[in-house]
Amino acid sequence: MEFLGFTIDVATLTSNAIGLAIKVALALLIFIVGRWFAKKAVGMAHKVMLRSRLDDTVANFLGRLIYGVLLVIVILAALSKVGVQTTSVVAILGGGAVAIGLSLKDQLSNFAAGIMIITFRPFVRGDYVQISSYTGTVTEITLVNTHLTTINNHDIIIPNSDVLTSAVLNYTALPNRRVDMTIRIGYDADIKTAKNIMLKLANDNEMAFTDPEPIVRVTNLGENSVDLTLNVWTTNNDWWSMNCDLLESFKYALEDHEIDIPFPQRSVHVKGLEQLVNNADKSQTLPLSKD
Repeated sequence: MEFLGFTIDVATLTSNAIGLAIKVALALLIFIVGRWFAKKAVGMAHKVMLRSRLDDTVANFLGRLIYGVLLVIVILAALSKVGVQTTSVVAILGGGAVAIGLSLKDQLSNFAAGIMIITFRPFVRGDYVQISSYTGTVTEITLVNTHLTTINNHDIIIPNSDVLTSAVLNYTALPNRRVDMTIRIGYDADIKTAKNIMLKLANDNEMAFTDPEPIVRVTNLGENSVDLTLNVWTTNNDWWSMNCDLLESFKYALEDHEIDIPFPQRSVHVKGLEQLVNNADKSQTLPLSKD
């Protein structure tokens, strides 16, 4: 068959068209079946991650990541079936991934730290923690940042990489907490009386544990006072309330027993003060008149 001066082999064209159609059909079949398999695999992986008590945020993200990787593999397999050279496509994707990784290295560092925080759980939402110099309640843990709310309702956003490289003090990780309270009394006060007052008030407090029982010790002989330290246990929820109640009750009870709580004092010794005073007195004495 001739067309515009060119000889066209209809049989060859038909054979090539049929072959291409078969390749396209196979590519579509690979894509459809592969996508279905990827969804099933991600669903199974998500269930396994949830059963292992992995955080839902991490499970969802890892599920999307696995699905994306499987979908890329399926698309490459379908393109190769049509005859597309996938080597160049893989090289382009690899170069793009490297470029994105270099431009987002800080965010990727925060992301990796977020995965570790959510996986190993040094703290969870609702915990009262101290991270570096920041103290507050954990309100949200994302894959990039950790949010703390301070007691005066300030929202602090800390990058997860900083969280992972800082010492974390979790005040509420354990159900119980000890109150350590130091009261300073004067050197003239009776130590046994003060200790008995503190122990009685601690034992009478409804929020205090009796096991282990409260204890008071002399912990320091300071410049102006004798330091008495009370150790008493309570729950995390009652820690602050009991701390404030005991401080107030100690103040009133010690005053009632005339046990003073001294303020800082300094004794200043001036050398030659007596001579200076005598010289000043002599200079102010008037001379006697000859008349």
